[in-house]
Amino acid sequence: MQLRSFKAADLPTLYEIDQSCFPPGVSYSQEELSAFVKHRTSETWVAEEAKEIVGFVVACRARNSQMHVITLDVREDWRRRGVGAALMDAAEGWARAGGLEVVSLETAEENLAAQAFYSKRGYAKLGEVKNYYADGSTAWVMGKPLR
Repeated sequence: MQLRSFKAADLPTLYEIDQSCFPPGVSYSQEELSAFVKHRTSETWVAEEAKEIVGFVVACRARNSQMHVITLDVREDWRRRGVGAALMDAAEGWARAGGLEVVSLETAEENLAAQAFYSKRGYAKLGEVKNYYADGSTAWVMGKPLR
């Protein structure tokens, strides 16, 4: 598996992966995903195996020396194989290199697998946000210091 930077031609595949990873109301529209990926403070890394995209992460530089993870998506058949960890390593490394001090993200209250994954990486639950997602579901805000 290799990591590389996002290319515009990747967007349809990234959208397809996002739709398969999250239910309607939690997944992004193609317009939303495109806006996040193309934002001037964002970086997107793509994980490939044999020229097939198997996952991606979108992160952005936020205010107050923070990185915010917009989304981490891994195809179901590639989960628990190190793809998510490699993508998060890339994003967190970018944040450290840029002098950022904290990383934060949101994950659905019912997504216990994601919560466990992030907890193993040193993230802690900082609070919950009711009605965070378009479908009305609750999100946990999770974060960790980078220094």
